[in-house]
Order: sequence, then structure tokens, then C-alpha cells
Amino acid sequence: MSLATALIALASAAYVPMPAGTINSVLARDTDREPTPVAAFEMRETPVTRRDFRRFLSTHPDWLPGRTPAVFASSGYLQHGVDDADVPVTEVSWFAAQAYCESEGGRLPTWHEWEYAAAADATRTDARGDPVWLARILGWYARPASQPLPTVGGEANVYGVRDLHGLVWEWVDDFNALLVNNDSRSSGDPDKLKFCGAGAIDLQDRQNYAVLMRVALLSSVSAADSTGSLGFRCVREVKP
Repeated sequence: MSLATALIALASAAYVPMPAGTINSVLARDTDREPTPVAAFEMRETPVTRRDFRRFLSTHPDWLPGRTPAVFASSGYLQHGVDDADVPVTEVSWFAAQAYCESEGGRLPTWHEWEYAAAADATRTDARGDPVWLARILGWYARPASQPLPTVGGEANVYGVRDLHGLVWEWVDDFNALLVNNDSRSSGDPDKLKFCGAGAIDLQDRQNYAVLMRVALLSSVSAADSTGSLGFRCVREVKP
């Protein structure tokens, strides 16, 4: 990709500044109940769209279906193709999503970064204790998967980030660290930590079903998998 093309791609994507803070993660272990610090970063305002990904493929043909090695993309990768629609791109593997983010000078968010941004509503940085807000999110997720995806650009949260809920699930960088254990009493079992992804074993907020559904999905896939309900957005480090 030429320098001019790279600069166009970087300029076309809208990123929102996210201030440093802390998050009481739903994945905190029984022995780790202190809030998790989150450093300042920038997050893409909306999920990556089919239009965005089509432009990416035009400059990164190695990620076209049929050219991508099976180890990086399963058979379902972009099986329905891409077009110029401003709806979230799906059927994209973790590897392809990460490659796209790198093309914008970024990366996939960590779970804590995504959870930190997604906890906010239009006026509060953490609305997770509001049953009305949680019910609204669950209502979004009740939309049948057979319905066409809406376009991006929904209501912004207090940070200015849109569509964290209600459109698609989203890849995170450390998705394979979302190992969930049904019995919190086993969190002290040293054998648990021998497995990839044992960094977060116990769910502390079992009433936040919307987030728990995301955890269940992300902990069940491999990096080469792709589904029609799984998209992504990117983040960038804050430069001095």
C-alpha cells in the first residue's frame, strides 16, 4: 500500500478519544475485586463497515476470500462477500480484523478497553447499574439474526462512541482470555491457569446478561472463525 493510500485510510476513519479510568470488570476473579485501570486510548467511533473492508481488500488482496490461508480464515470467511453498504462487516476472522486495524495504524481493543467504553450510556460513564438501560440492551439483542443488519451511526454514548450495543458482537484482541468457570470456588485451582485464557475465570456481575452473552460467544471461537453476527472496531494508542 502506498503512503498516499495509507494516509487516506487513516484520515477516513473517525476515532474518539477515551480518557484513562478504571472498570469493575464482570470478569474479575474472586481474589481480584479491585477496579482494573484502563489507560487512555482512541476508539473507532463505529464498527468497521462493509464499505471500509472492501476498500481494505482493494489494497490488501492477500485477505481476499480464496487467497487467505485456512489457518487465518475458516471456510465461512466473507462467504457472502462485501459491498459498499454502511453496515458492520461480519464473517471476518480475528486475524483479518487485526490486519485491518493495523492498516489504520491501530489494533483490536482489549476486553477491558471494550468493556470500559461499552459501560457508558449517553450521559454516564457507567450505566450498568441501571435496569432500564440493561433492559434496552437486551431488547436490542433479541432482534432475530435473520433480519438485515442496520447501518452504523446509532446514538453516541457519553464518549462519542456509537453502536457498541445492538448491531453485532465484536472481536477483542484478547478474546481467548475470556475463559469462564461456572464455579467460583475453583478459581484457586492452579491447574486452571495451565490453560490458555485463564486470566479471567469468574463472573462478578451475573445480572449483566448482555455482556455475559458476548463473553460466551468470544470464549467459544477460534481466531480463524467467522460468523454472520461477529464484527469488529479498532483502537489506537494515544501518542504523546
